[in-house]
Amino acid sequence: MIAGTAAGWLVYAWLRRVADDSAALIALSLLLFSPALIYLSFEVRQYGLVMAFMAATLYFLDRALMQDSPALMLASILSLYLALMTHYCALIFALSVGCYALLRLASLRPRSSVASLWVVGQIGGIALAAFFWKTHITLIRRVGMVQHVAESYLRGSLFQRGQENAIGFVLKSNIRVFRFLFSQGAIAIVGMLLFVLAVVLLFRSGAALECRPYTAGDRRATSRQLGLLFLLPFVVNCAAALADIYPYGGSRHNSYLAIFAMPAIATALARWKLRPIWIKPAVIITALGICNFFVSPAGAYIPAKHQKRAFMHAAADWVGASLPPQSIILADYESGLLAGYYICHKNIVQTAPPFQLFMPSPCGEYESVTLLPPLWVFRATTFPDQMRELQRTLVHYQLDQGRQIWLFEAGYIVDKEPEFRALLAQYGCGKPQEFGPNIFVCRISLNEP
Repeated sequence: MIAGTAAGWLVYAWLRRVADDSAALIALSLLLFSPALIYLSFEVRQYGLVMAFMAATLYFLDRALMQDSPALMLASILSLYLALMTHYCALIFALSVGCYALLRLASLRPRSSVASLWVVGQIGGIALAAFFWKTHITLIRRVGMVQHVAESYLRGSLFQRGQENAIGFVLKSNIRVFRFLFSQGAIAIVGMLLFVLAVVLLFRSGAALECRPYTAGDRRATSRQLGLLFLLPFVVNCAAALADIYPYGGSRHNSYLAIFAMPAIATALARWKLRPIWIKPAVIITALGICNFFVSPAGAYIPAKHQKRAFMHAAADWVGASLPPQSIILADYESGLLAGYYICHKNIVQTAPPFQLFMPSPCGEYESVTLLPPLWVFRATTFPDQMRELQRTLVHYQLDQGRQIWLFEAGYIVDKEPEFRALLAQYGCGKPQEFGPNIFVCRISLNEP
């Protein structure tokens, strides 16, 4: 949460220097009250941190160029390195900001120490990216994790060659990005249109923003430079999705684009002159209120009222009271993470190679069996084959001597849930014990349906 707030403040401080106070304040409001960014800030994930490092990179970069300061340029480079060490999306950020910095350097011609330090910093960034590519990215590609993720919950964020039109994918994905950031369909469309308008206005504006005229000797970024900075990350990320490299759509993997989307929208809103002056703030506050109180994000989503911990505690208590000792708790990877924490009080999922389709693990007085991590969840299309493999696994580990098998399902990533539920009925799970809309437990039989 601290990192997410810091990212907003750094964007505010940066935009005050390159644009004006009004645009900076609007951008800060959009960043701090974006439902998606609030949600991510509360999760134990890297996104708030990487956005803070990205914002710091921009802030120190433009300060370094405006003040001709090697020390500030070093701070920008170190911030970029921290971003690169935090999340893959920083590679797209580094490419986009690198192009922006080249234009700034070419137009300003700073002293040689500043320019040379920037060049050395970029070489270091390339070396760092190459190191992570060789030691980490190639490893996860080798074990097939990237392919499995691409075929599961991120399938809609990667271009499916031969199955969809490229232009249709680009249009759909852009809408989904803004739908993710604003978590509300109508506001997202307005936000996307304002973003496009801002980029067009910036490219047409010539030297600088009208609210702060560009004067001789002014070392601020020109409007066209800002327009390129705002647009380029979207273009690069979209191209990466078309090439099946990095997702582009309505998922947390694109949350970093808020660093560019919100300032662009803010520059368009800052030019909107209304009388009386309170109307514009009122409209912005109303829009953000709608986003936060009438949340309707794209994709899988569990409403706050269904995320109560009481549901999970009730499920864990029911399992402890109802399942006979030595029973087998069967869970997919997602459900296994939750079962391990709330029921088994230890990790029961596979975390390191060699991986296998099903891995037994002790779970108190029970035995747990969890699915291969890259497969994430059970699906109707593959469940019968997986149950046959489960039967062989239980025989191999001598766990098939009359033990009851109980399926534990929890979470929101369920592919074609009605079909999956109908299939479970054929395995004896006709009336599962439910704990809210997203958790259920039921006994199943491995006999062929």
